[in-house]
Amino acid sequence: MKKLIAILLLFAPLLISAETKSQEPRPVTAVRSLSPIKIDGILEEPIWNSEGYAGFLQSEPEDGAPATEKTIVWIAYDESGIYVAARMYDAQPEGIVSLLGRRDVEVDSDWFTFAVDPYFDRRSGFQFSINPAGAILDGTLFNDEFKDMTWDGVWEYASRVDEEGWTAEMHIPYDQLRFKKQDSYTWGVNFFRTIKRKNEMSAFAWIPKEESGYVSRFATLTGITQIQPRRLLEFLPYAMAKAHLSPSVPGDPFRTGTDFDGNLGFDMRSTLKTHLTLSMTVNPDFGQVEVDPAVINISDQETYYAEKRPFFVEGADIFRFGYGGANAVRNLGWSDPRFFYSRRIGRSPQGYVLSPGYVDYPEWTTILGAAKVTGKLAEGLNLGVLTGLTRREFAAVEWEGDRSSHEVEPLSFYGVIRSQKEIKDGFQGLGFIATGVLRDSQDPGLAARLPHQALTLGLDGWTFLDKDRTWVVTGWIGGTRIEGTREAMTRVQLSSLHYYQRPDVDYVSLNPDATSLNGWAGRIYLNKQKGRFVFNTAVGAMSPGFNAMDMGYHSRGDKINAHLEAGYQSFHPDRVFRNWKMTLATYRGYDFGGVRTDEYYILNANAQFLNYWGASLYWSYDPNRTSHYFTRGGPYMLYPWGIMRRLSLSTDNRRRVVLGIGGHWRTHPYGAWNYSLVASLQWKPTDNFRISLGPGYSWRHSVGQYIRKVPDETKPETYGVRYVMSDVIQETASLEMRIDWTFTPRLSLQAYLQPFMGIGDFFKFKELHAPRTFDFDVYGEGVSTITQKDGIYTVDPDGPGPAPEFSFRDPNFNLKSLRGTVVLRWEYRPGSTAYLVWTQNRADYAHPGDFDFGRDVSLLFRAKGDNIFLLKFNYRFTF
Repeated sequence: MKKLIAILLLFAPLLISAETKSQEPRPVTAVRSLSPIKIDGILEEPIWNSEGYAGFLQSEPEDGAPATEKTIVWIAYDESGIYVAARMYDAQPEGIVSLLGRRDVEVDSDWFTFAVDPYFDRRSGFQFSINPAGAILDGTLFNDEFKDMTWDGVWEYASRVDEEGWTAEMHIPYDQLRFKKQDSYTWGVNFFRTIKRKNEMSAFAWIPKEESGYVSRFATLTGITQIQPRRLLEFLPYAMAKAHLSPSVPGDPFRTGTDFDGNLGFDMRSTLKTHLTLSMTVNPDFGQVEVDPAVINISDQETYYAEKRPFFVEGADIFRFGYGGANAVRNLGWSDPRFFYSRRIGRSPQGYVLSPGYVDYPEWTTILGAAKVTGKLAEGLNLGVLTGLTRREFAAVEWEGDRSSHEVEPLSFYGVIRSQKEIKDGFQGLGFIATGVLRDSQDPGLAARLPHQALTLGLDGWTFLDKDRTWVVTGWIGGTRIEGTREAMTRVQLSSLHYYQRPDVDYVSLNPDATSLNGWAGRIYLNKQKGRFVFNTAVGAMSPGFNAMDMGYHSRGDKINAHLEAGYQSFHPDRVFRNWKMTLATYRGYDFGGVRTDEYYILNANAQFLNYWGASLYWSYDPNRTSHYFTRGGPYMLYPWGIMRRLSLSTDNRRRVVLGIGGHWRTHPYGAWNYSLVASLQWKPTDNFRISLGPGYSWRHSVGQYIRKVPDETKPETYGVRYVMSDVIQETASLEMRIDWTFTPRLSLQAYLQPFMGIGDFFKFKELHAPRTFDFDVYGEGVSTITQKDGIYTVDPDGPGPAPEFSFRDPNFNLKSLRGTVVLRWEYRPGSTAYLVWTQNRADYAHPGDFDFGRDVSLLFRAKGDNIFLLKFNYRFTF
């Protein structure tokens, strides 16, 4: 490690080298329109006959060179909003790439983008894009260089292709923007153009590749005066009808094969002041959201799924914590906790039904209502508040003619508040986040499982170290506290996040009388923001008691981690590459007992060739280390060294057919190894139809897979417990298929389909011989015996010795799953949408441990499935 650090430090004298400097962009003036402007893409209004603004400079492919085609932009305004018109001249109008895509899908076409910073804080704003076919993108800008394209504004737009090139017009109402009311306004503004056939990107306010910043480099917009922006009040009621068709189960009163349901609710949005927005949802339904992909998880950690529900996705950037200031936050061997993970609100119920009988178990927890307030309280002070209330959920049970209900999720309140103050135009920042979960469990069994209160508090901030904002220090620190019954807190301490029952550590211990658990975590980063030389480092720690899982998401704690990364990147073409980047990195991790649990040495490289193909290379080496997670709460166990290699290659995305291929190969001693192959295919046969395929296959042979633990006083070497392990060969084969068929910019059909097969073959059962080793006593060798009958293994670990026999189920599995969603979306008027949705799920579990591709595919498509048909309408009222 010392040698690698020495090599990395050789970069240090080069990190302060001079970089390319941009010029101050020309200011822009908006002109008041005294006559109506029709948004039709025909620039025939007199106000568009003025000189306009031109002089775009390239960022791709020749950074800083004049754009190869002329672009002229005009800005006007009236009492309703701001207008943008653009004329994109093109010497070859027949070469304009005009693909039609559904909203917020960045198809590979020509684009025109208008970006605006109405607060003029040089750190936030809005972005609106349109292509020649009329497809649009819109989103918000934050932290100077970050974008969140989940926001959907209501604005008018049109584009048109003609013999001179193409044109675009936009009308953005003031109520879709956030700004402080004044007599006259100064905003930030920029314009961008993409010419896809040339892979050319240009901007009015050019940002050199060697420099950082985005919003902070916008041109200045003046001229907007004496306007009276109206307050936004938006009301969107919805109605939904659903039919659930599934295989009937004889004798089960809850699974008759058909189930019909309907629902009503509404969303509301209003500006409290010009710069604060209130959003509410009452009895929401998210049936149009794409299903989660199938996964196989045989670890002791929860699977993370991305949020897809519109109410929680839109504007989520304001709740991001710990990332301010830096334009890149690297986490090597570390995963920052999410203090707010919105999928906790409305999650699957967490209780169990132990009584016999047929059970009707709710799939999700009903959200009675949720509200959020986002915006700015004052100059540079951002605020986000979100609350949600979920219903007490019951599972219905019927047994021998009697029907009863069992509480499986308590009435719960969720709340989060996030605020951040930007100082000296973003040179420094300081913020906090606080979350809370309150549960009212009426069932004693549920109270014994779940904490009744969970609180978190975090502070974050940043400061640049030089006036050019090349170097930045950013960081965060936070604490957690959960409270509950003794049974609930014992369960938390025993969970995979904590493992307080570990027998060979003295800094944590199981406390069966505890009614609360506290923890803390924090991390600090140093990042070089711009230039050809790359440098970043960080150090962080998460205490054994840190637990933000009731409202957030994170991996286990008891970790101290530090990393160091340095490298070089080239932004300009040479004889082989258009651009490339290579870094060397190392990181180490320790637990709070000072035991080294992680160590890696990494080479990472990626490049784009002159023909616009891309490639990446990754290589890493991790020496022997120890971990208590392999025994899942038992003693430390050695984790043998390994080497990882990863490669990928992709073709030019301008083509009708775009290909990508990649894979990895990892080896360990003792015969363990794994590999994967993935591919991607995107086919664009017409301008409005695209098919994407993503097949993948992985194979893994592990020689130390945890099975279970068996208390046995005759095994003193491992503290009176036998830790049963096995070899396992795990295979997965999957295909993700997406179809996007866009009929008009407001009418589209999207389909998602994922066949998935995951097989696990467990064999060579054994037990850990001694702590801090990778040595095993294999069952069936020597005097020990192992037998199997009817899917149950029975083990006698010492034959004629005093150790008792024990049994466990055959852990083999064979999951064959097919999940799919088809959504027809029609925005029949601005902000009002109709959805027709078909969702299907089917699964088969036959032949555990045995993978036969042809047989398993046949069984999958013959399996009976659940089909859900949903029709949903909403209508936007404005007042």
